[in-house]
Amino acid sequence: MSVAAKTQDFEPLIVAFCCNWCSYAGADLAGTGRMSYPANIRVIRVPCSSRVSPNFILRAFQRGADGVVVAGCHPGDCHYVSGNYHARRRFSMLRRFLEFVGIEAERLEVHWISASEGSRFAQVMQDITDKIRVLGPNRKLRDSR
Repeated sequence: MSVAAKTQDFEPLIVAFCCNWCSYAGADLAGTGRMSYPANIRVIRVPCSSRVSPNFILRAFQRGADGVVVAGCHPGDCHYVSGNYHARRRFSMLRRFLEFVGIEAERLEVHWISASEGSRFAQVMQDITDKIRVLGPNRKLRDSR
């Protein structure tokens, strides 16, 4: 089987950690507005993007995720004042760590999506799915269970 055929058959599993106040509401707007985005996105609601521990992301990769998206409020609009600034710093360092352990940094994305941007949420999820489909399955850090 050719590489192109394998990438077409491959459906990535993507975990999306979404801020309760903005990004999750954007996902809800995308759903109620019947905007389509891939069904292989698993949305996890968190109080703030800063509450997403790097351990959660590493665990998602270990448990079979091919890509992870952290979505929060736009900088300056955080419900918890500066949570997204903390998240931005944390995930820029985590990207370097992922490269160190052999996971492509492109498998982790951070986006700022407000509650009124349902179409943007759907587009971001489609884009990350397409990007991960090209990268192929994540074979690093997988549980052997």
